[in-house]
Amino acid sequence: MADEKDTAAAEAPKKSNKMMMIIIAVVLLVLGGGGAGAFFLLRGDTAEAAAPKKGIITAAESTITVNLADGHYLKMGFALQQTEDSGETAVDLSEAYQLAIDEYTGRTVAELSTAEGRAKLKEELLAKLVKAYTEDDVKKVMDIYYTSFVTQ
Repeated sequence: MADEKDTAAAEAPKKSNKMMMIIIAVVLLVLGGGGAGAFFLLRGDTAEAAAPKKGIITAAESTITVNLADGHYLKMGFALQQTEDSGETAVDLSEAYQLAIDEYTGRTVAELSTAEGRAKLKEELLAKLVKAYTEDDVKKVMDIYYTSFVTQ
């Protein structure tokens, strides 16, 4: 009988240790989940705050014609979406024309005939435009819209 009491007494601490481990694990999971949730919520707010707000749109007055590969050409018109930080004055499009001509000259019709191809070239051109129209860390241009895009 004494052996049974000793065995029962020995088992009791094991159960409480298991219960304590479960409680600690649950508390750590709750704290970790809350911390991760707070991190993602706070990070989302700063990303939205950092996004520039739309300002005026400056449309190119005329289309440009660009020589493509194999005797083809591209006739393109566009407008630039300026940021709110750029003010109410339209940017000079001379550099935008030059960047567009440089980006599209020599491209093949096959590159421009797919949505993926046009999107890739537009992203490349937009990156160059944003860089060109950034002064004193103020981005003046945030997007480009094609008003016409014809290949032949």
